Amino acid sequence: MPMMVHSEESQATVAANRTRFAFILVTSLFFLWGFAYGLLDSLNKHFQDVFQITKLRSAWLQAAYFGGYFLMALPAGIIMKNFGYKRGILIGLGLYAAGAFFFYPSAQWHSFNAFLLALFVLACGLCCLETAANPYVTVLGPRQSAAFRINLAQSFNGVGSFLGPFLASQLFFKESVQNSSLQSVQYTYLGIAVLVVLIAGLFYFTPLPEINEEAQLQQEAHIHSRPLFQNRHFVLGVAAQFFYVAAQVGVAAFFINYVIENWEQASSSLAAMLLGVSLILFTVGRFMGTLLMKWIEAARLLALYAVINILLCVMVIFLHGQISVIALMIIFFFESIMFPTIFALGVRNLGQHTRQGGSFIIMSIVGGALSPLLMGWIADHQHSTAQAFVVPLICFAVVAHYGFWGHRIHP
Repeated sequence: MPMMVHSEESQATVAANRTRFAFILVTSLFFLWGFAYGLLDSLNKHFQDVFQITKLRSAWLQAAYFGGYFLMALPAGIIMKNFGYKRGILIGLGLYAAGAFFFYPSAQWHSFNAFLLALFVLACGLCCLETAANPYVTVLGPRQSAAFRINLAQSFNGVGSFLGPFLASQLFFKESVQNSSLQSVQYTYLGIAVLVVLIAGLFYFTPLPEINEEAQLQQEAHIHSRPLFQNRHFVLGVAAQFFYVAAQVGVAAFFINYVIENWEQASSSLAAMLLGVSLILFTVGRFMGTLLMKWIEAARLLALYAVINILLCVMVIFLHGQISVIALMIIFFFESIMFPTIFALGVRNLGQHTRQGGSFIIMSIVGGALSPLLMGWIADHQHSTAQAFVVPLICFAVVAHYGFWGHRIHP
């Protein structure tokens, strides 16, 4: 009998170690797509210098990135359903690596369009990873600690996001690197591709649990719910998420341009570092916002944060110098809770339509593909990046409306 107990304890320990290692692997995915996004906005300014292109032209980087997310959202869901989450992750990592590897010949060809294609393929891979990662994190351990695991994993997404600009400040904007050089981009993404391939190898050889969604559907079948698009709070939630992501991406895309134009002492390298600091503020804001929701209703906090960002956008548009740059950086802090809060409010009481509704809200991130194009057009025609920040100001007004009124569920 003692030997049998000892054997059961050993098996439990082995299972716990396997689960822990699987969690670490899945968490690495959060870091990977955060790091890719963190580099994106620095690439925007670097390519303006290298290719001598306008802000509107460089904004196609964001369009390719978030357009890839939009177009891949539904196919990614189909992949997960038909092939399982592990294979879906491997497909996502394969696309991520392929896109990153394609940066090398794109630099050799000195072709901006080739970089757009590479970024599009990379983003399609990231969409697959995001579609899979959250469900995996929820099952890799006890159900009661699922929320903790998700928040812990998402914190590494924030770490990746702010490390990207810091790396870019040293590699893309170093004074020793000529403005016409793409070598730093070439080797940075080659290193990323190799890292992604190594992680894919670990996933291939690591057993991971699959998710039994059929049981979840049976549990939800008894919940009566109206047709999906007759839920006003859901429809407005899709719109609010569209405008929020449009604001977030637009603010970050032209952050470096704004800092250089409005603060005489700032260089591209310093601006990239300040972008990294801003993304740290974003990560800190997510933790603090989650804590504040213990005392303040989520919708009310969302509305308050949106109003604050409207006022900060006014400062960014009309002020100059260090104070306006600080206002721009603080916007990141108050953006932090918006995406998950809008998502949570939008899928409430959808019953059997919850997962489908969630997919539509995720697809609304296509707003991030469109706003930089509009902001780039305004900046080029007004000869002022500051004037382009009227776009995120309007976007935050839509979010504020959702926080005050749009989230309410109507009978």
